[in-house]
Amino acid sequence: MIPKDLLEQINYLAKKQRDEGLTAEDKKQQRGLRERYLEYVRGHVIDTLESAGFKPKNRKHDGACDCETCSLEHKPEKKYLH
Repeated sequence: MIPKDLLEQINYLAKKQRDEGLTAEDKKQQRGLRERYLEYVRGHVIDTLESAGFKPKNRKHDGACDCETCSLEHKPEKKYLH
């Protein structure tokens, strides 16, 4: 869940920007707050998708799943004796 104080700070700076403008320091703080907010949102989306059974493509495969990538790259080759 997104912390309430984070949202309050973002909203305060957005209102200040509309009303009187932001200083360079305020803009820097605003960028940092927005990035933290986006991290929370991305994390929530990923958790929701994973709980629904989807795996993000950018995660490394470890051979534990049954996908084509894991079956080709992470399974040992079978060696047959003649």
